[in-house]
Amino acid sequence: MKRSWLVLVMGFCLAFGVRALLLIDATALWSDELYSVGKSFQPSFGSLLAMLREDTHPPAYYGLLWFWGHLVGQSPVSLRLLSWLAYLAGGLVMVRQAMAFGHSGTRVRVAAVAALLAFCSPFPIRFAIEGKSYALLVLLLALAWWWRRSVRPMAYGAVAGLAGLTHFYGLFLVLAAAAWDGWRRRWSLAVAALIGALPALAWMAYAAEYLFSSRAGSWIGVPDFALFEETLARGLGLWPLPKLALILLVLVVLRRWGGLRRVPWPTWNLLDRSGLIPSLLMVLGVVAVSFVKPMAFSRYFVVLLPAVVPVLAVQIAALELNRFGRGCGLLVLVLVLASWWGPGFAELDAGAGGVREQDQFRLVSQRTSGLQERYSPRERLFNLSDRMEAAMGRIPLPSSPWGGKEALKQRLQAPDPPKQLWLASSGPPLAMKRKLRSMQSQVEQAGFRCEPQANDLTHARLLRCRSQSMDPSE
Repeated sequence: MKRSWLVLVMGFCLAFGVRALLLIDATALWSDELYSVGKSFQPSFGSLLAMLREDTHPPAYYGLLWFWGHLVGQSPVSLRLLSWLAYLAGGLVMVRQAMAFGHSGTRVRVAAVAALLAFCSPFPIRFAIEGKSYALLVLLLALAWWWRRSVRPMAYGAVAGLAGLTHFYGLFLVLAAAAWDGWRRRWSLAVAALIGALPALAWMAYAAEYLFSSRAGSWIGVPDFALFEETLARGLGLWPLPKLALILLVLVVLRRWGGLRRVPWPTWNLLDRSGLIPSLLMVLGVVAVSFVKPMAFSRYFVVLLPAVVPVLAVQIAALELNRFGRGCGLLVLVLVLASWWGPGFAELDAGAGGVREQDQFRLVSQRTSGLQERYSPRERLFNLSDRMEAAMGRIPLPSSPWGGKEALKQRLQAPDPPKQLWLASSGPPLAMKRKLRSMQSQVEQAGFRCEPQANDLTHARLLRCRSQSMDPSE
């Protein structure tokens, strides 16, 4: 590959990474990110561990976030910046891993393809600035596959253990790798993975009461075609099935006129040493179990990236094409990158409404700043949102917190009930209205009249409720 092409690839990767960083505060923290705030930005580490016992995920990410917050500050930007740094580091490890698998004459091309996949494709970009554990998980698994390929059992076991403690899909992947390496009689790697899995298994025992209850993962459905399509869309971006059809069409054209003699299949050694076989075994196991206890969720399959990226980079770089074939390949690459640059950032840059995953907590916090008597069915998330907005200096620190259903009931039954109060919620419109309806009925039965405010918000609802005895001019 010519130096000019390599510089161009580096420019693309830099543009994608910098654009993600510039969007770090473009949208409000959504519910899962606010839960990360509530779990990790605790005054003490003991409080964090106690709270995580009632959570779906293991503690490593939240523990790291606790230390990170005490080091650089507890704010929306610091929350998401940790993920962005992990996205950069994970991408570099995947590129280096791909180069290790490439042949001496193709390593530069392999590095270029791997960089585009690791830094510019929708899956890593989607979680590059999300206050969740996925970017860190990708980094840890990329390191695990690196040390496994290098046959460094101690380093492999240590990093695999951290991956298992970061997300349970990391644990499942480590156990699948242990089973595969054991079957292949690579005892040192199998034992290292099993030892690495012990801390996560111990945590599962510690939090078993919650993890094995019906509450854990209750939002996950039984596997269906939508799961496959959504996972594919996370990897390929907008219109995943048409893109697959386009790739197949291009391969046919390349075979006929582009100088491609045959489509090279990855060698068994590459599939094995990259970690792709254990990754696929894990996917099969998770999907099979999910028909009994649903746990297959499209965003969790980000764990496949550290194994898939090096394999794809090696295979694409190995294509031998004539001039026409290279032109076709370049055209397809430009079209794909364009689709990744535009729609690929749609969920990170939601415009003036600041909608992220159908949540608008930030704008409600700003518009109710300074108000008293605020109540919501999602009061914990609004209190966390207020805290983060105050940390950014966008609102003053609230003098009184949001209350929930029970607090509202007690306030209405008090000897001196308020003459005016505010109800709010945020989320998917139908669910949001349903959750707020019971509180609104409760208030109206107590003699209040509620009027909608902030009608411009698409995924939030704000009601001003005034006692009928109150002067309308107030």
